[in-house]
Amino acid sequence: MGELAKIVVVVPTYNERENLPVLAGLLSDLNLPGLELLVVDDNSPDGTGDVADELAKESPEKVGVLHRTVKDGLGRAYVAGITRALDEGADIVIQMDADLSHPASVIPTMVEMLRTTDAAVVIGSRYVPGGSAAAEWGWHRRALSAWANFYVNAILRLHVKDATAGFKAWKADTLRWIDVASIASNGYSFQVEMNYRTVKRGLKIAETPIRFEERTEGVSKMSLKVQLESALMPWKLLFNR
Repeated sequence: MGELAKIVVVVPTYNERENLPVLAGLLSDLNLPGLELLVVDDNSPDGTGDVADELAKESPEKVGVLHRTVKDGLGRAYVAGITRALDEGADIVIQMDADLSHPASVIPTMVEMLRTTDAAVVIGSRYVPGGSAAAEWGWHRRALSAWANFYVNAILRLHVKDATAGFKAWKADTLRWIDVASIASNGYSFQVEMNYRTVKRGLKIAETPIRFEERTEGVSKMSLKVQLESALMPWKLLFNR
């Protein structure tokens, strides 16, 4: 992978108009050659799609926008964005939340790890030494997150410290090998299913520490339906082998 790899950061958005310009600025400030932002907006009522279009107009070579008319979950938005990034020749695809919970400053480290090791994907991890969850999280939120990771790993044996993490850098070849377009799950279970497919193909998952921040603007979108799907998904994966 040459120095001038095409790196596409895929960011699904729904009502993130305050956060999106901040995130775009943080990515731009990295001055990482070949880095582009692809916003996948699910027809946000707050006009996030218009904000994204403005950013793309200002920096057409650095920002792309994919407008979706149906809000059918994070997994579907990621599949659409990742598929487009691969179609447009991405060498590395980064999954990242729009809510500023993932530190953009760690992206160069993730990219370097993909370039210099045999890792097929690098996870920005809260649960490896040096990583941490948001200081604002109460004990119940921390317990739920820790339990979700334990639960997923106990069933699927992923040997990944942060199995539900949503901040990841992928080699394009990995995404093709795991056939990302055929992944049907949503929410956190989408992240788990991608990890599971990677491990099943004998590919290496690496983790690098991040400090996860609580969102400051907008509202969290974790629904009961998403939580239920996340609880059932490991069993589905296990029995559908």
